[in-house]
Amino acid sequence: MTSNGSLASLIRSIPDFPKPGIVFRDITPLLADPGGLDAAVSALTELTRDLRPDLVIGAEARGFLFGPALARELGAGFALARKPGSLPYKTISHEYALEYARSVLEVHEDAIAPGMRVLVHDDLLATGGTAKALCSLVEDLGGEVVGCAFLIELAFLPGRAALAPHEAHALIRYDEE
Repeated sequence: MTSNGSLASLIRSIPDFPKPGIVFRDITPLLADPGGLDAAVSALTELTRDLRPDLVIGAEARGFLFGPALARELGAGFALARKPGSLPYKTISHEYALEYARSVLEVHEDAIAPGMRVLVHDDLLATGGTAKALCSLVEDLGGEVVGCAFLIELAFLPGRAALAPHEAHALIRYDEE
């Protein structure tokens, strides 16, 4: 399952959600546990500190859970990537494929300055669609993706390969469903 067993023990596996055959990895028990939450943020920080990002970008909504705390610990800023119509200023957008549908993410057009070092963050790496869209948004604005960081990686899915050439880092790895 993982090299980070104590954190993994705080993740609940829910079979057949959101549809039959899928095992949903529920992080709400980890978020509710003060020690688990602290350990997850600390471990994500140690995993990514050497990347020296200027900014962390996270996707709505679960990328917002650890992203700002990670940014704070790294001494970086945080940028929001949201669904269309959710941001009040001028935006750029990127459409991408999810496991079951298509979606769109937007960021403010001034969220990332050219040359800025950006760490892409989300709670889970599965097929890589959301993180790849974040990488595209960063690059469209002239930023440099220094890596991608996740709490969980579903290693039996093609997410890591989809992010290439960007390096993916994950605290907890599930090698099978």
